[in-house]
Amino acid sequence: MNYGIAFTPLVPTIVLWLALAAIVVVALVLLVARARGAAVRVAALALFLLALANPSFTREDRDPLTSVAAVIVDKSPSQNFGNRNREAAQAQEALVDSLKKIKGLEVRVVDAGQADGETDGTKLFGALASALSDVPVDRVAGAFLITDGRVHDIPANAAALGFQAPVHALVTGQKDERDRRIAITAAPRFGIVGQTQTISYRLDDQGVSGERAKVTVRRDGEVINERTLSSGQAASVDVDIKHAGPNIVEIEASPLERELTPVNNRAVVAIDGVRDKLRVLLVSGEPHSGERTWRNLLKSDASVDLVHFTILRPPEKQDGTPINELSLIAFPTRELFQQKINEFQLIIFDRYARQGVLPIAYFDNIARYVRGGGAVLVSAGPDYASNTSIWRTPLDSVLPAEPVGVTEKPFYAHLSDIGKRHPVTRGLEGSGSEPPRWSRFFRTVDTRNAVNPPVMTGVDGKPLLFLSRFGEGRVALLLSDHIWLWARGYEGGGPHLDLLRRTSHWLMKQPDLDEEALRLQVQGKNLVVVRQTMSDSVQPVSVTSPSGVSHDLTLSPGDPGEWRASLPASELGLWQATDGTLKALINVGPTNPKEFSEVTSTTETLKPLTQATGGDAVRVASGSNVELPRILPVRSVGMFHGDGWMGVRMRDASVVKGVGVLPIFAGVIGLLLLLGAFAATWAREGR
Repeated sequence: MNYGIAFTPLVPTIVLWLALAAIVVVALVLLVARARGAAVRVAALALFLLALANPSFTREDRDPLTSVAAVIVDKSPSQNFGNRNREAAQAQEALVDSLKKIKGLEVRVVDAGQADGETDGTKLFGALASALSDVPVDRVAGAFLITDGRVHDIPANAAALGFQAPVHALVTGQKDERDRRIAITAAPRFGIVGQTQTISYRLDDQGVSGERAKVTVRRDGEVINERTLSSGQAASVDVDIKHAGPNIVEIEASPLERELTPVNNRAVVAIDGVRDKLRVLLVSGEPHSGERTWRNLLKSDASVDLVHFTILRPPEKQDGTPINELSLIAFPTRELFQQKINEFQLIIFDRYARQGVLPIAYFDNIARYVRGGGAVLVSAGPDYASNTSIWRTPLDSVLPAEPVGVTEKPFYAHLSDIGKRHPVTRGLEGSGSEPPRWSRFFRTVDTRNAVNPPVMTGVDGKPLLFLSRFGEGRVALLLSDHIWLWARGYEGGGPHLDLLRRTSHWLMKQPDLDEEALRLQVQGKNLVVVRQTMSDSVQPVSVTSPSGVSHDLTLSPGDPGEWRASLPASELGLWQATDGTLKALINVGPTNPKEFSEVTSTTETLKPLTQATGGDAVRVASGSNVELPRILPVRSVGMFHGDGWMGVRMRDASVVKGVGVLPIFAGVIGLLLLLGAFAATWAREGR
């Protein structure tokens, strides 16, 4: 119980102060005049003033509150190295047992720093703030951090903690740990396809010096550079940007003897490849209704640099018209098809037939261009089945089908079974109904001896669109010249933009449109494995996390041609997937996660803060043993640690359960006091 006196004045405070001043003046006058009964009169006036102040005796019934100590256990990935998890578990058990033996102390244990695939680094003080968020400042007894010392949210000063109590660090791991890592010092985020970008890095060895390591650089799994570096030595490497989209560059150093972990021996840089200008050569054999469709499509793409030639009149036609009136620009056949052919990413022949413009030798150049990695698209009309067809040139070796005639008959284009799985044609708008929700075509070229199945079919199931590979290059053959009907909106039109754009990008080797591919995607907190295939089944996929943990996944069918599986993206860093044939890489989070940048345990990072709060940072592991300092309750302020002990600050906080109030001047007691005072004054005056 607590006893006290409380005042609840009956008049404003200013009145009390004025009355007090008047009483003081009267007392001085009486004392100076040596009046009879001065002391009694002053006492009577003082009692009257005290009655106006209305004092009361108070009694509080209080229950003591427990002090609160928080134990934050580091569960970050770096705790998996060595015996740290075992040491942390033993330290936690011993610490909690010691704290629970202290009377009046509440213990709160929180696991923090678990890998979630989003948080970069170990955040222990955020977890500490959450654990004590509902605890008043005057009840906080202290905090204990069981960690390897690599904490990435350490406050700038002790005041930022929000409480005045000791913070102690119990550090796992050994003092003589050694480790090697690759540190990226400069890396680009983007690069132009076909150009090079420079990545700078450094070999960092902790716990040793003067060691040498073999450093291997890979781009998308392919070795592009090898060299030997010494501890602390910096280097750089030029990387060719081979394709659009992420180009994953791995820089890996050979292991260090007795190092803590090889996980951070590898650093990853993801460079997004951006195409500068795609050079496309469009050759129209003659003016026709569909010619503008191709031109509009290619000109609408800002990334395409289009060179377009239309043959208005074959050379054999002689009518006496002057040459300067026949052509604004002469067709530079030698320059285009011999000298600069390899500068084009795509060559399109739109209803082109042999008219003596291109010598036969140039078609042989085009065939070699395809096999070497080039791309050709043939939009065929009756010309393809004529005696002057480009099939009847050396180009036939890279064309997917031989023409045998022309069918003039209305029909709806359909996706073949292969086409329903192929990324170019899969899911074309309107393809899901029968007949498809697009306009009809009225002419198709008949073929035979196809080198592969078509992705679209026409009249009576005959081939309409071939997508074929020859050597390193690709060829597309569209066997109807009526695609322009879709562009003009005839009978509702059709998805000509999607079809032609996807076809063009597939020809130019856009990775997203490959028929056989293994991809990794991050969706929310999950890592999604996507297997694109033209087959009816796929092999299980092995996924390896940044810390080296493998997961075997069985994929389930999704959209036609796609198989999927997912797992939590619980770690930051480079994830790898393989089905034995294909390999995929993706970097989750920042390029160099803080969690793996420095992994040797240390007391130095936390010691300034712990000592500023009166606590300390000590190691708990000595060889294979775990030893903790004695934990003691301390009621003083200042130092909370010493030789072999750590302290918690015990508080005297309590909660009021009940209050008793006894007014002094209320009722008979007050009346008797006042009457007694005035009676004493009268008696003294009457002498």
